[in-house]
Amino acid sequence: MSRLLDLLFLLPLLLLSMMAHEVAHGLVAYRLGDPTAKAHGRLTANPIQHLDPLGSLMFVVTYLFGGFVFGWAKPVPVNPYYFRDHQRGMMVVGLAGPFTNFLIAVVLAVILNLLEPVSSRILSVWGGDTLFNVLFLAYQVNVVLGIFNLVPIPPLDGSRVLGGFLSPAAYRAWTELDRYGMMFILLIFFVFQAPFFRVLGTAFRLVSRVLLPAYPGLF
Repeated sequence: MSRLLDLLFLLPLLLLSMMAHEVAHGLVAYRLGDPTAKAHGRLTANPIQHLDPLGSLMFVVTYLFGGFVFGWAKPVPVNPYYFRDHQRGMMVVGLAGPFTNFLIAVVLAVILNLLEPVSSRILSVWGGDTLFNVLFLAYQVNVVLGIFNLVPIPPLDGSRVLGGFLSPAAYRAWTELDRYGMMFILLIFFVFQAPFFRVLGTAFRLVSRVLLPAYPGLF
């Protein structure tokens, strides 16, 4: 019951985090000359416009049954042909989403570090302190979204970043892999799930040791 209650408090922060990630992509693309996201109504603070049914379900399932939070939002449409430099434009747009999540995570980390002296019992992360649990999970979501999206496989943001350093011919071949994006995601979850989440967990702990020095025992 406690986990379900925490999830109910967490959902608004999840929605805002996903919205911020996608709007960041759309805003940067718009600033670079691409009106596609705006034309599709995706430059909005309404999180409902950014929901992906499967990605949203993953947030709920992974938390209720796995004790961690993982999922994704509906990608913002971007047309690189509006950019003066297709590859560099997509690289900058790709970086905008993870950067926004890391920025949110830093803000949440500052709040969590300030909370630590207030009550020693919030060190017990799974002990029922709803305020701490919700803030910590929101922090976790943003760090994990940032790290996960930087993985350099299509269609994740990391593939756009890697694409910015390829030759034009290699980049064209690389973008062709986007059509198999869902297959890559399914491979991660059903074939390489254990090693992938081990790597993701290790990266999360390393980041958290830097951002959450008030909680050394947690990581």
